[in-house]
Amino acid sequence: MSVRELVVLGTASQVPTRHRNHNGYLLRWDGQGLLFDPGEGTQRQMLRAGVAAHDLNRICITHFHGDHSLGLAGVIQRINLDRVPHPVTAHFPASGQHFFERLRYATAYRETVRLVERPVAADGELDRCASYTLQARRLSHPVESYGYRLVEPDARRMLPERLAQHGITGPDVGRLLREGELNGVTLDEVSEHRPGQRFAFVMDTRMCEGVEALAEGVDMLVIESTFLDDDAQLAADHGHLTAGQAGGVAVRAGVRHLVLTHFSQRYDDPAEFARQARAAGYDGELTIAKDLMRVPVPRRR
Repeated sequence: MSVRELVVLGTASQVPTRHRNHNGYLLRWDGQGLLFDPGEGTQRQMLRAGVAAHDLNRICITHFHGDHSLGLAGVIQRINLDRVPHPVTAHFPASGQHFFERLRYATAYRETVRLVERPVAADGELDRCASYTLQARRLSHPVESYGYRLVEPDARRMLPERLAQHGITGPDVGRLLREGELNGVTLDEVSEHRPGQRFAFVMDTRMCEGVEALAEGVDMLVIESTFLDDDAQLAADHGHLTAGQAGGVAVRAGVRHLVLTHFSQRYDDPAEFARQARAAGYDGELTIAKDLMRVPVPRRR
């Protein structure tokens, strides 16, 4: 059975706390695993969450601040230690190539796995496979930063009652789907459009066009809300969002499930982030991320 879920490995910004590890997020998408922003301690959090190195197919780094990338060295070495049998692709801002190389070769180890480097230098499509297209958009932060967007291709949903009305069963269903017509019956008569699922990952950034573009129409938006609204000027000065701003983005973009994370250690009450996102008008499904929680991607529309 295919699984589509977010596994939260860490939720702290800048420094870990007693209850929050540095950043780290694994998106399980059918048979693939995409690891986003592995901060310090990610390898141990993977163990606690039941995530194996073999589960990783991609690593996506938004930017090279330590809380989003210092765990990369350990993750890469674990991939090699466990002899992951498939290539692993790494996406990261091209301007941080030297940081990536330093982390990749931070210490001596034996390389046993093909790690494919795919630096991101501009907005657009990064890669495509059967179940999704991976895209990136530039964000606004003191260092170069990119957010990521995963888009499943649209498809058709077959309608059993209409198929039965036309006597179409068994292998003929697949033939109709491939050819678009069978014995005078068109695909449109017995099916409906099924929009693909969409996921976006937005970390350290001020409000900008990239944030809005990444969030547009997604089923799940994982987004930083480092500060509360009372500290909006502080957020802008340091290149971050507030909970209310994140909620406003979700409203404008039509997000189905909003996941807030990357919390400053200055705040003790996570519920206040939810209250401010709701006050901004967001009335969809809302999760305040906690370390080691699993959040299912919403079912298809």
